[in-house]
Amino acid sequence: METPSFLKASRERYVTALALVGILAAVMLIDNFFLTWAFMGVFYFLGFIEASKLFKLQKLSLYPMAIAIWIAAYFMTNAEDLVFFVLLVYGSYLAFKNRVGFVEGVESEKGIKNLIVFLYPTAPMLFMLSLYKDYGMAALFWLVVIVATTDTAAYFTGKAVGKVPFSPASPNKTLEGVLGGVLVASIVGTMMGMAFLPFLKALFISLCVALSSIFGDLFESSLKRHADVKDSGSFLPGHGGVLDRLDGHLFGAVAMVVLLRGLY
Repeated sequence: METPSFLKASRERYVTALALVGILAAVMLIDNFFLTWAFMGVFYFLGFIEASKLFKLQKLSLYPMAIAIWIAAYFMTNAEDLVFFVLLVYGSYLAFKNRVGFVEGVESEKGIKNLIVFLYPTAPMLFMLSLYKDYGMAALFWLVVIVATTDTAAYFTGKAVGKVPFSPASPNKTLEGVLGGVLVASIVGTMMGMAFLPFLKALFISLCVALSSIFGDLFESSLKRHADVKDSGSFLPGHGGVLDRLDGHLFGAVAMVVLLRGLY
């Protein structure tokens, strides 16, 4: 007898999830910079490809640029500074070619549009790498736990008591679910953060990262809605694309790095 499609889909989802958790756990336990950089790099490049498609960018020359950025990030003290350098260089190129403009349908508009993939997902991924470089694997694990807890608690709270829609970008997300997710993640995150920060600082950072992860999810949902696709890609069977799994982490990583640098 053939396996029902919904059971097959669930099996794919569980197998992929277990594989991802296993690989992530191994990378975190080994805690080697080159391995972590390479692991993040694979996800960055796949996410870059997905984002390029969501933004409807057809310029394949952007891919070698993404690879060059990640290689350079290996040697940089503050990896996220590369974004500003790339924007400067690419902006100079557009100016030289007289393609700086915003008139719809002309080559100048296309040139400016190419810059967006260096803001998302490039910049947040570089912030995530800096989080690991500056504060170690414990901080990266802190981020992962906050985002995962926010997502899980929001889902179950929304299913249990959710009634008020939160945003048109994600019709299934409710205000009650968001509040529940942020509350639980703030508590769990604070307990973890107190290992290297005072209570109030750990609470504030956990709260801000949880909120950021919510809006990271919404941002990616809005991208998919405007691109008229269900998933950002198909690299992860049963889970969609890489950006579908990284959405909350991308916004959360930026918030965590900025706040840690200001409060640590």
